[in-house]
Amino acid sequence: MWNDFKKFAFKGNVLDLAIAVVIGAAFGKIVSSLVDNIIMPIIVALTGKVDVSKLEVSMGETPLKYGLFLQSIIDFLIIAFSIFLFVRLLMKFKRKEEPAKEKAPAIDAKEELLKEIRDLLKEKQ
Repeated sequence: MWNDFKKFAFKGNVLDLAIAVVIGAAFGKIVSSLVDNIIMPIIVALTGKVDVSKLEVSMGETPLKYGLFLQSIIDFLIIAFSIFLFVRLLMKFKRKEEPAKEKAPAIDAKEELLKEIRDLLKEKQ
């Protein structure tokens, strides 16, 4: 059982996934900081509203906090757009590396000799 676990845990895909999760968490913190410290103050300056997340409507004695929902939607859209830009940037770098074309396989000496014989026979006819 231990050997099976080692084979699974140290497989390339599992390690890649673990690295992606850690980087994703760090990227999420960066984007959250971007939203909280840069984008939301700009939105506040443009709209004049102090904080979108504090918007609510009372339904009887129960407050309906639709502002938190709006804030979550704004956060999601900004995070999704940031990830889109990041992936697009990575794809541009990846495309620049790919154009290296493979060289045609070297022709064997026997094949070269056979081609010369074929050409000579065509000339005689």
